Amino acid sequence: MMDIATASPSPEFRRERRAAASLSSHWLGLVLEELDYGVLLLNQRGAVLHSNRAARQTMDAQYPLQLLGGQLRARSAKDIKPLYEALAQAEGEGRRCLLRLGEGSEQANVVVVPLNRDVEQAAVLLVLERRQLCGALAAQWFALRYGLTPAETEVLKALSDGHEPSSVAQSQGVAISTVRTQIQSIRAKSGAPSIRELLRQLAVLPPLMSALYN
Repeated sequence: MMDIATASPSPEFRRERRAAASLSSHWLGLVLEELDYGVLLLNQRGAVLHSNRAARQTMDAQYPLQLLGGQLRARSAKDIKPLYEALAQAEGEGRRCLLRLGEGSEQANVVVVPLNRDVEQAAVLLVLERRQLCGALAAQWFALRYGLTPAETEVLKALSDGHEPSSVAQSQGVAISTVRTQIQSIRAKSGAPSIRELLRQLAVLPPLMSALYN
């Protein structure tokens, strides 16, 4: 008589497991697409196993990293060695690190995270920094939550992008006093006692991509 404990899984059971694994991978891919952080999954040679929409949008012509033929490449020669050393150490030794790549105003921080626990094949996760305090969708949610006017919403987005009130006024073609009044209104509606607190509230909003990209 066959021992039930050592019996091989039935074909139907194996099919169900494969289907469940495929569905889980699909869900995970959808989750990553919604995040407003650029995320890439690589092996130690720089081959891209997965990249989400935020990562592809972040890596424009000025970004210190680029995708070429399914491979992640550093644009600057000085970044090549640090990048590949970080990938190799992450996959082979389980080391995580923070890389500072690029030069001048185009510098960018990249977090390198090993994914080597309880897996048959190790991989490396790269998380790219956001270029703005919060995404357009998060700012829009904030504006709707507190009943901001369209003009106030534009000021809010400009502040979250790092612009000073004077530059906001100049870009919108209004007086600086108008922008200051709008900022006071935003603070009053959101309960933020200062611009710093207002920006803090924006910074902790969930990092989700805009629905416009879906």
